This record gives sequence, C-alpha cells and structure tokens, in this order.
Amino acid sequence: MNPEKKFRAGSVSATVWINTNEKGSFPSIQLGRSYLDKEKNWKETSSFGVNDVPKAIVVLNEAYRYVSMREKEKPMPALPA
Repeated sequence: MNPEKKFRAGSVSATVWINTNEKGSFPSIQLGRSYLDKEKNWKETSSFGVNDVPKAIVVLNEAYRYVSMREKEKPMPALPA
C-alpha cells in the first residue's frame, strides 16, 4: 500500500494513509523522524527530541488540513463511536 501524501519538515514527517475495511475508507496519520544509524543506513523512529516538537506540530497541522480538505471533497463514512 502506498501513502496518500507525505509532509516533511527536516527529519520529521507526517504520512497520510487511507485505510479501507468493510465499512469504507478512513484516513490515518503516521508521525515519524528519520535518522542515520552508525552504519549510515536510514532508519525511522517515533521518538522525538525537544527540537523536533515544532517540526512535528507543523507536519501534523499540514496532514490534518489535507485530510480535512479531502473529506470535504470526498466524504468518507463516519466510524461508529
């Protein structure tokens, strides 16, 4: 499955996924931070330093705005409470 959209601010990213089940489609947002390990391989973590927090806020706001606008254009069925 490919992501719907990815937002980045430096090493921090928010990825929008569209999940589908028997009741329809619904979005989810995955927050992550990329880094290079000791062997110079790219890895991703869900742990953030204090300096990453403002970047996380920016990408989460962008992802939320994207999902909100997408739902206005293409409504998705409401999930049961």
